[in-house]
Amino acid sequence: MFRFHKESKASIVFISIVSTILIVVALWLVPVTLWFLQLVLVMLALLLVVFILQFFRNPIREIAKADDSVIYAPADGKIVVIEEVEETEFLNERCLQVSIFMSPLNVHVNRNPISGSILYSKYHPGKYLMAWNPKASTENERTTVVYQRSDGKRILMRQIAGFLARRIVNYLKVGDKVEQGNDMGFIKLGSRVDLFLPLGTDIKVTMGDMVEGNLTTIAHLPLGK
Repeated sequence: MFRFHKESKASIVFISIVSTILIVVALWLVPVTLWFLQLVLVMLALLLVVFILQFFRNPIREIAKADDSVIYAPADGKIVVIEEVEETEFLNERCLQVSIFMSPLNVHVNRNPISGSILYSKYHPGKYLMAWNPKASTENERTTVVYQRSDGKRILMRQIAGFLARRIVNYLKVGDKVEQGNDMGFIKLGSRVDLFLPLGTDIKVTMGDMVEGNLTTIAHLPLGK
């Protein structure tokens, strides 16, 4: 089962109006002798509606079990980065980076990978490089959020706009208490999500894996300082 995300309303209304205009033009203004053009316009209108509906779908997905040692996928997509890096925006330490690329056909809802409190939440304007470009993590439009678990361990999550994406939505504010698996935001069109995890985290995915938000285990982060 799925529903449509609350960010969809304006886009669905706009595309519905455009599609209706295309159908009216095709059936009432284009001569019947140009039946092929009529067909193209009607098909284009229907494809626009199908695309916008599938893009804003928000599948109802419950995590298998709330578990402070499990990091669930915060987004649907393909694993494109697994490497040790220096995180310099907030954590200022060596981390394991795991990145998920979301194509326009993926579900674009972003979810909390763990439960905890929000230590940091900041929007950064920027470029619109292709989401798989390594520089996208630090140069593209993005939002950075830092979660702190009850035992003090912190993970950083970054929503990154891609070449087509022009709007990042982040619902979290500093001081918020969040639950694992709940919606935390949305990115429109192709985009990427980066996770920065403590060294020693047991990564459960490999390069090229396809993951699903709330369903795929990205890593195990043991409890304790």
